[in-house]
Amino acid sequence: MAKELVVISGKGGTGKTSIVVSFSALAQNHVMVDCDVDAADMHLILHPEIEKTVEFYSGKQAEILTDKCKKCGRCIEVCKFDAISKDFMVDEIKCEGCGACYFNCPHQAVKFEQVKSGEWFESNTRFGKLIHAKLDIAEENSGKLVSEIKNHARILAKKDNKDLILVDGSPGIGCPVIASISGANLVLIVTEPTLSGIHDAERVFQLTQHFKIPASMCINKYDLNLQLTEQIESYCKGKNIPVVGKIPYSRVFTDAMIKGLSVVEYSNSEVSEKIKKMWDKVHSEVIKDEKQYQK
Repeated sequence: MAKELVVISGKGGTGKTSIVVSFSALAQNHVMVDCDVDAADMHLILHPEIEKTVEFYSGKQAEILTDKCKKCGRCIEVCKFDAISKDFMVDEIKCEGCGACYFNCPHQAVKFEQVKSGEWFESNTRFGKLIHAKLDIAEENSGKLVSEIKNHARILAKKDNKDLILVDGSPGIGCPVIASISGANLVLIVTEPTLSGIHDAERVFQLTQHFKIPASMCINKYDLNLQLTEQIESYCKGKNIPVVGKIPYSRVFTDAMIKGLSVVEYSNSEVSEKIKKMWDKVHSEVIKDEKQYQK
């Protein structure tokens, strides 16, 4: 069974995706998954060629069947979200899919079916297969979509005899993050030396501990605030979190992104060497026998 390395951050903008894409360039025999389905961006660097598109259906929405509607007003009466107008039209934005109108309509004049909420894709890239997705605007159930694409990546890895699933997780600590780290062998937390970065890294570490998943820490842009970097390192020491990488601030991240390349492809700079060394550390950890992680 393929091992899973998930890279997450408690907040956006820490450099998480740039690091994942560089890992993708360095990894062998792997499948990549972009679990940030609300704002996926790995494709901006990997330039995927889509091989397969699957529609994602989640949640339900009401629709008034005008040929059956007797305009009794019962649907308007029971709707707590003011989603049904006086002319018996459903506002798609206001409708929460609760089904109150469907279950209370005395004339069976309400259609209540699952709606398309997005799409997910299986694509080819220069580094191998990428499974990624796009959740439609204002749609919910992103955690369900993350689970769906991760499950497909596992099926694909088994079919193609891949030994690693490399996951770009969602930021934060909500449902999509829980779905991102589910089944992981190792989680790499990418943070930065800011007060919000420290706070969010602590929260996301607590999440990994709740699910008993081993975690390591990477401090990106560590030299922007050495005092806060020391604070992060002190926290990690107290919690027995390995600090596997300290990456200095550099424009190479932005320059590589503009060129549509990973950092390790674009430059042989100090930053690239730091990422390569960090990859060696996390890769050696994730391929260990799973029994070593059991507590």
